[in-house]
Amino acid sequence: MGGPGTAAVLGRGQVGHSDGVRRINPTQGIVLGFTLAAWLTLIAILLIAPDVFAGALNLSAGGFGAAEAAFLVAISALLGLLCVGVVRRWRWMFWLVLVAFLAGILRPPASLLELAGVLPGTGPRWYVVLQAAIGLVQFAIGLAMLSAFRRAGVWGSNPRGGGGAGVGGEATGETT
Repeated sequence: MGGPGTAAVLGRGQVGHSDGVRRINPTQGIVLGFTLAAWLTLIAILLIAPDVFAGALNLSAGGFGAAEAAFLVAISALLGLLCVGVVRRWRWMFWLVLVAFLAGILRPPASLLELAGVLPGTGPRWYVVLQAAIGLVQFAIGLAMLSAFRRAGVWGSNPRGGGGAGVGGEATGETT
C-alpha cells in the first residue's frame, strides 16, 4: 500500500490514503472555511439583529422564535449537505458551488442600487453592505475554484491537471 500518506485505490473509483484520512486540499478548505464563516455570521445576525431576518421572512419582529429556529435548522442542514459534498468531492456539488460563487459578482451592483434607492431595501444599510462584501468574497473564491479546476480538475483532485476526469470521476478519485 505504500508509506504513510500515500494514496491507494480502494475500488469503484475511490481514492484513500494508507493512514485512512482523506486530505482536504486548498480548494475544499476555502469553500469549507467560507461556509463556516457564513453560518457563524447567520447565527450572529439572528442573535444580535433578529429583526433583519424577521423582515425577510415576513415575521413579526421581536426575539428569536420558532420560525427563526426552523430557519436556522433548515439552513444548517443545507450547509451540512454542502460540507459533506465538498469533503466527498461530489462533482455536481463542485459545479453548483462554482456557479453560485461566480454569481456573487451580481450582489455588489444590486447592493449599490439598493443604497441608491433604485431597488427596494432588504434591510438596514449595514446588512446591504455586508451582502455586497459577501458577494465579492464569493466571486473571488469562484475565480480561485475555476483556476484550480483548470490546473487540477474538479475539487483540485487530479494532480496531473487538465480538468478532465473519467466517467463517474474515476480519474480524480471523487465519488458521485
